[in-house]
Amino acid sequence: MLPGGEPPQGAARPARPTPARLTPPAQPAPAAAQPEPAAQPELAAQPELAAQPELAAQPAVAALPGPGLVNVANALTVLRLILVPVFVACLLAGGTDWRVAAFVVFGVASVTDLLDGRLARRRGLITDFGKIADPIADKALTGAALVTLSALGELAWWVTAVILAREIAVTLLRFWVIRHGVIAASRGGKLKTLLQVVAIALYVLPGPPAALRAAVMAAAVAVTVVTGIDYGVRAMRLHRRQPHAGAGAEP
Repeated sequence: MLPGGEPPQGAARPARPTPARLTPPAQPAPAAAQPEPAAQPELAAQPELAAQPELAAQPAVAALPGPGLVNVANALTVLRLILVPVFVACLLAGGTDWRVAAFVVFGVASVTDLLDGRLARRRGLITDFGKIADPIADKALTGAALVTLSALGELAWWVTAVILAREIAVTLLRFWVIRHGVIAASRGGKLKTLLQVVAIALYVLPGPPAALRAAVMAAAVAVTVVTGIDYGVRAMRLHRRQPHAGAGAEP
């Protein structure tokens, strides 16, 4: 090697170091796609909740229990049933005082008939027991009064027979069409009940003129017969129309 660091001619020159190739820094691998959460079964079953998440987030509200058997409406119905034999006993005892007592008992029982239905509807106290016991208590009170008055010779038996036959027939019609629907009480039916109560009260209470008693009872019998026929016609229409209306309905 010559002075100055140069190699002689013909000598192989040492290889110059190749500068290191700069490699770009490794790019971070893209994050794996996050799996979508599985659809909740309750949302899949109810698409309207899936479309509105704020509704789905609300907790389900448990169904409210039905009214209990022991309530004020049923208590009034039971009270009316208990008052029936008390009323009959007072009526059979004879005498003015007992007649007045029978009138008071009959009036209290009639008021319970008015109150228990209203309380049951307003306070949501309608029960299966009330549906069965309430009409039974009504018929028991009216029937006991009519039969007792006829047995005492104060009311013709045919009047008692007509009214009781109508009540029994309407009760049977209710059971006949109960699976097709319920026929709402008409104004005539309410008028019938009012006239019967007033007529019986006039016969029980000593003092009212016989002509007044007979006139009110005649009106009660007439409305009883007319409303009974009307109820029978409506029951037949409901029974005939219902199968055709539900022919295309799903089971």
